[in-house]
Amino acid sequence: MKKIIVLGGGYGGVLTAKKLASKFKKDTDVQITLIDRKPFHTLLTELHEVAANRVEEDSIKVDLKKIFAKRKVDVVLDEISTIDFASKKLVSENSTYEYDYLVMGTGCKPSFFGIPGAEQNAFSLWSFEDAVHLREQIRSMFINASKETNKQKRQDMLSFVVVGAGFTGIEMVGELAEFRDELCKTYAIEPSEVQLHVADMAPKILPILPDKLIQKAERHLHKLNVNIITKSKITGVSPDGVELGERGLLRSKTVVWTAGVEGSDLLEKVELEQKGRKRIVVNDKLQSPEHNNVYVVGDNIFFIPEGEERPVPQMVENAEHSAPIVAHNIYVDVKGGTHKSYKPTFHGCMVCIGSRYGVASVGVPGKMFLMSGFMAMFVKHFINMVYLVQICGFNKVWSYLMHEIFHVNNRRSFLGGHFSKRSPNFWLVPLRVLVGSMWLSEGLAKMNKVLKDPTNIFLIPPSPKAVDGITSASQAVQDVAQTVDTSSAASAVATAKEAVQALPVPGFIDSMVKGSMDMFFYNADGSYTALASVFQTMMVFAEVIFGVLLIIGLFTAISSIATVCMGLMIWSSGMAPYEMLWYLGGGIALIGGSGSTLGLDYYVLPQLKKVWKKIPFVKRWYLYVD
Repeated sequence: MKKIIVLGGGYGGVLTAKKLASKFKKDTDVQITLIDRKPFHTLLTELHEVAANRVEEDSIKVDLKKIFAKRKVDVVLDEISTIDFASKKLVSENSTYEYDYLVMGTGCKPSFFGIPGAEQNAFSLWSFEDAVHLREQIRSMFINASKETNKQKRQDMLSFVVVGAGFTGIEMVGELAEFRDELCKTYAIEPSEVQLHVADMAPKILPILPDKLIQKAERHLHKLNVNIITKSKITGVSPDGVELGERGLLRSKTVVWTAGVEGSDLLEKVELEQKGRKRIVVNDKLQSPEHNNVYVVGDNIFFIPEGEERPVPQMVENAEHSAPIVAHNIYVDVKGGTHKSYKPTFHGCMVCIGSRYGVASVGVPGKMFLMSGFMAMFVKHFINMVYLVQICGFNKVWSYLMHEIFHVNNRRSFLGGHFSKRSPNFWLVPLRVLVGSMWLSEGLAKMNKVLKDPTNIFLIPPSPKAVDGITSASQAVQDVAQTVDTSSAASAVATAKEAVQALPVPGFIDSMVKGSMDMFFYNADGSYTALASVFQTMMVFAEVIFGVLLIIGLFTAISSIATVCMGLMIWSSGMAPYEMLWYLGGGIALIGGSGSTLGLDYYVLPQLKKVWKKIPFVKRWYLYVD
């Protein structure tokens, strides 16, 4: 039995474990274990959204057991204290774990650079708990300030300082500016009383971005009334604020520290060569030079690619690049073959400044595209979803869209509030019953004719070959009238003028539909095929069935989509009256579902969801929503 241990459930650790599970899925003699001290994977790049109350706290964490459900990975909740590389053992307070191959992905922690009082008095932003704690601190400052009569104390409570003007710091202060507006309204505080600062000793913010984007970011921060302080040495942090060298004390009761990171506490205890704030030195195979059965992934890597001057950056993309290399090389160690070298190609970076504005430099080396505003935010969300597909498939992508687009409050989305679900479903109940009744009445009116003579085709236009042009046109008019209202024999006699009232169909759609009809519904002599009778019967029964389902509120979303499809089919055949627009509009409005209010979906769907989530392939491919 070959034992592979992945230490750390961060970006690199999770991706590596999934790649290993895929490669060894048929090998019963290989055991893969992921060890982390928390039961969930945290989306560290989205922490600022929770800290500033843009999204719910659960949106940035994913249960590790959900990620590895029905996969060849055992998830163990434990905290490793020491590693014995000679004996190939990991030791915790209560257990010992033996390994043949070890993947180090323990991530980082905030670095305070020895600045007096920073660790004790500043709020960090590097974990799920940090984000929740900071959110409550910000809210409590507004609550307390709203009741404080002492002017200086009130001002200290309403002053917020973010130390560090890199990606995390700028994203945090941008989100905080939007959160400020919400809190001011809630607690009756004038926005002008709230002071937001971002401070850094560097000469400019976001230093790895092109100057053009830096200038745009600065302009937007100024628009949000954020004070930017650069070229200022941080000499201390106290309960009263931040010491900015010669500039003196910048008073604040909330100092957020985002100035840098270093390797985790465990790395201080391991005997591996390290450089650059406790990052493990590796060769081009991502192995530790001292132990070729120890691999390193993600932020823990210290590696300078050929032709470069600096080590690979500590970015999510680095985890995405390194994970498949590590998984492949371990597979080769076990099964034989050729190792792969780590040759990362980075495609740029993005930073959001609040929920509606961002800047991005993306592309390929030598050809980077600069974006700002809507397009930068679109790219950021798209890249996030690409990563989430790898982590937890449809389940997490759906959750992400809900939190970022459809369930947002106060228009805090790059699309504003246009797609947010703000109307309760009970307003859709009358429309649901009306649309269902319309389809049901249409279906029942046609049912007798279908049952009486299934070969009597009236939902499909006759073939041009069946009759001469005049007769054919007359028959088509009658068919349109029958589709709209078959309850009266008189309505079946339509005039040519009435035929013009059908919804127009573009020529290319009309030609495609006619081609399909010629293939499936017409014989060589122009008569109808047996399939035409079957199709018409199915359409009539579908109108009745989906009409009933909408009325009783069962499988409302599926039924709505089905009625929209039926309406489009009738339209594409050239037989849809203008009244069909009501059917289509109502069906589209109901796709979001209204059966959960005064409908059977309220009772049925929760039970079906419990059964659905237990199906092995559903769990494996994350084909469910929480």
